[in-house]
Amino acid sequence: QNYPLYIRSVPSENELKFHYTVHTSLDVVDEKISAMGKALVDQRELYLGLLYPTEDYKVYGYVTNSKVKFVMVVDSSNTALRDNEIRSMFRKLHNSYTDIMCNPFYNPGDRIHSRAFDNMVNSMMMQVC
Repeated sequence: QNYPLYIRSVPSENELKFHYTVHTSLDVVDEKISAMGKALVDQRELYLGLLYPTEDYKVYGYVTNSKVKFVMVVDSSNTALRDNEIRSMFRKLHNSYTDIMCNPFYNPGDRIHSRAFDNMVNSMMMQVC
């Protein structure tokens, strides 16, 4: 339903800016999904790749079969990240999200408050920085 379940930014003072970036990128995700049409039904996962670059950031997208959308915003000056590394980061996010959904105490649609998910995201962010 296009509302965020989890947003994490470093440094945290830019969180509102990233909120805006994530919400605007959801329109691009929807456009890419509708352009692909029936082809995405046959795929197990859908890595959308670079949604759009800005002067400061690159925005990447990923969609699961259950239409859960992941958006990752990376600093443009980070040239060490290649496409396959971004793809593997999305897979880790997807696997961790799946673990949360398997928790019987988690209500689908609620904000994510999981220490394991936080640790996984923090380790990915430390790896990138």
